[in-house]
Amino acid sequence: MHQIITSLLETDAYKFSMGQAIYHQFSGFKTTWSFKCRNTDVHFTPEMVEEIRRQIKLYCGLRFTEDELAYLNGIRWIKGSYVDFLRLWEPRFADFTIDTDAACGLRIETRGTWLNTSMYEIPTLAIVNEVWFRMAYDYDKLYKSFQDRLEAKIEGLRTGEFEIGRFSEFGLRRRLSAEAQDLAVRRLKEADLGTSEFMGTSNVYLAKKHAVLPMGTMAHEWIMCIGQGIPKHNPAYSNWFALEAWVKEYGVLNGTALTDTITTDCFLKDFQLTYATLFSGVRHDSADPIEWGEKMIAHYQSLGIDPKTKTLLFSDSLNFEKATRIYRHFNGRAKVAFGIGTYIANDTDEPALNIVMKTTRCNGTDVAKISDDDGKGMCKSEEYVAYLKRGIDWRMNHESNENNSLHI
Repeated sequence: MHQIITSLLETDAYKFSMGQAIYHQFSGFKTTWSFKCRNTDVHFTPEMVEEIRRQIKLYCGLRFTEDELAYLNGIRWIKGSYVDFLRLWEPRFADFTIDTDAACGLRIETRGTWLNTSMYEIPTLAIVNEVWFRMAYDYDKLYKSFQDRLEAKIEGLRTGEFEIGRFSEFGLRRRLSAEAQDLAVRRLKEADLGTSEFMGTSNVYLAKKHAVLPMGTMAHEWIMCIGQGIPKHNPAYSNWFALEAWVKEYGVLNGTALTDTITTDCFLKDFQLTYATLFSGVRHDSADPIEWGEKMIAHYQSLGIDPKTKTLLFSDSLNFEKATRIYRHFNGRAKVAFGIGTYIANDTDEPALNIVMKTTRCNGTDVAKISDDDGKGMCKSEEYVAYLKRGIDWRMNHESNENNSLHI
């Protein structure tokens, strides 16, 4: 099979925004990442596993080019010191464990510095997806169905059947193939989309290639590692530690806060006046989007902040129909934007993979995500999850809002 990942820019933009802050503030952190396939009917053959191993080894042979580094240096929030670090950085195949010891037939773990292992997640998932769809199916038929569905989506936007305002393509980790994602970004940029506006892509390589915006700020790993990877930190305050470090790195730049790492209700305990003012908006990634948006608008209003000045970014399992409903509900009450992944990058006649690669340990301790939806969390220690939930429950039931003034 041809090489799937051909550039170190081919990752999500938030890997660079988090990577820069990791480099400047947390370069000594060490993490373990674990792959999980949530599809119970999917099994990777030994031949697929071997091809995945070969593709990851090819990825580890890549280096940033000066042209790529110049592009990164031109992004407003990226600093020269981080660009100089990336000039020397290289993936390490020795950080990977890849074998068949899993129910789905594929086990992948990475261990090493957070600086390294964070960068492996997205290319690894993209490789797994493309190997699966090329080896398990008639790829040409899948690609044809992908093209047909993409054109139908574009026609729906042009005619006004769908009305979603500003949106970006977030499908790199879930894409059918590099070829398919490239086509989607190109067509969405050049097509008439009616009243909707294509803003960019999370794939930095394609953002550079097609001259659109690279989109993304932070992921769950940021809150998990900073809030839970330091034993002295109370993990129920994970959001506060993470927001504080982000503001230290970026000030008012690059500020979209992710709310659901340890539940949105707990996030709002820490997202008080200072952070709510500094961050330009918040991102939804689990639970009912309408209820979440109403909760965020009410929270901004309770702080005396006009919600119309803030962005509600929705990114959870979206299609254009669902995004249209959300957009029409909130349009005019807040700035509304969407990050849409699988529906754009891997909509075919066959079901998409539901695969993830998550941080499971940081600095020798377990870490966990407890989202607003059951089933989206991932941790290898039930004992740690129970401990974290007890801390969250205590805050929610005993900490008054007046105490929040102590850490805004």
